[in-house]
Amino acid sequence: MAVLAFAESLTGSIKKAGLEAVAYGHRVAQALGTECIALTIGTPEGASTLGQYGANKVVNVDAAKDFDSQTYAAVLANAAKQLGCDVVVFSHSTSGKSLAGRVAVRLDAGLVSAAISAPSTDGGFQVKKSVFSGKGFATYNITTANKVLTVAGNTFRPEVVGSDVAVENITVEAPAGRVRVKETSTVSGTVPLPEAELVVSAGRGMKGPENWGIIEEMAGILGATTACSRPVADIHWRPHHEHVGQTGVAIRPTLYIAIGISGAIQHLAGVNQSKVIVVINKDPEAPFFKAADYGVVGDLFDVVPRLNEALKKFKASNN
Repeated sequence: MAVLAFAESLTGSIKKAGLEAVAYGHRVAQALGTECIALTIGTPEGASTLGQYGANKVVNVDAAKDFDSQTYAAVLANAAKQLGCDVVVFSHSTSGKSLAGRVAVRLDAGLVSAAISAPSTDGGFQVKKSVFSGKGFATYNITTANKVLTVAGNTFRPEVVGSDVAVENITVEAPAGRVRVKETSTVSGTVPLPEAELVVSAGRGMKGPENWGIIEEMAGILGATTACSRPVADIHWRPHHEHVGQTGVAIRPTLYIAIGISGAIQHLAGVNQSKVIVVINKDPEAPFFKAADYGVVGDLFDVVPRLNEALKKFKASNN
């Protein structure tokens, strides 16, 4: 019996989401009194450092680096069987969500997605997750012999609890992929929204894409990732990968700054797990203020530039 944690490395190096999966796998292994095995695919850089985040053992499968969920799922399920792992952990990322269900079917396993706490093993295997768009919590008891979990992003911070371990290459049966990747287009230079600790987001209150400079300036000062509401993405003021909300990317940053966004329920559903929410809006009746930890009622074109200057001065005096 062991825990297998998949460390994502689709760009050739271990992603933050992969570190979170290993950190969570370590917590699960502690609860079960067993070991955590981290698995990488494609020989990524820095795989040995996964031992620092709780992996007792790191194994690598030198399979195709182009992501194909069918091939990856087969590799992971076969590796779990080969290594004697009855719990498999993924991050709740786009790739993790596409793999978890497939692996669960292959292992005849129960599945809980977006876990927010380590499992309780008193009288079973119970996992907690948020439900109803973050308005409540539910505890699921997995009764199957094998179990598959995905861990919600920014829930378990990767902490150094060990040291580097040697990477062992293993051979696992992998079917030929049916997907052929002809071209890959990725966004570089910014932290992906699901992994971002700081997010600056704006909506139709910006009045047009030409005004986004003050948002990008704030994000640059804070080292934050930019985001937007769905209407903004739909009218092509901003790219769709920045759309956060129920129908976009669900995020759990440490700080979420919402500027010129009214706070419709669909938007709130994707951001209400943020640890601190700051809202800037000239409408004192905007629904977002009910969910905000801090709110500023005022014209964003007056408030944001002044806030940017204050942030610059604060940053300069604290460097």
